[in-house]
Amino acid sequence: MTFIIRNLIGNDFSNWKLLWSGYLEFYKTNVDNIIYHTTFKRLISKNNTSQQYFVAYQNNELIGLVHFIYHPHNWKIEDVCYLQDLFVAPNIRGNGVGRALIEAVYLDSDQRKSPNFYWLTQDFNKQARILYDNLATVTPFIKYTR
Repeated sequence: MTFIIRNLIGNDFSNWKLLWSGYLEFYKTNVDNIIYHTTFKRLISKNNTSQQYFVAYQNNELIGLVHFIYHPHNWKIEDVCYLQDLFVAPNIRGNGVGRALIEAVYLDSDQRKSPNFYWLTQDFNKQARILYDNLATVTPFIKYTR
């Protein structure tokens, strides 16, 4: 399968929103329209270096996205990288798009000399976990939230 990994551009909003909505729907959540607009503006802003992204693009269509965040860490000097959202259009899955998006973030975090790159997923996300188990090490941590 042929596709490219690239940055978002201003007229990608509708296609990006459709993909991100699919991601949010998978996790049985949604956000207000203002969150879509604000997040997109933050992602494409040249002044925002902490929130980052890549999209997979094929035949004039976005087919996948990854959002990641660099943030300080009390145990490290450099910022660490948190992969927050990864989504590939359901009809495209299994063709290397998710792997390519993660590997693009690996490369970006290596270039920024980030000593840590991590993400979370739900235990029931079996299809994604097959990929993740090949790209990273699962940890024993349990997440708490308030």
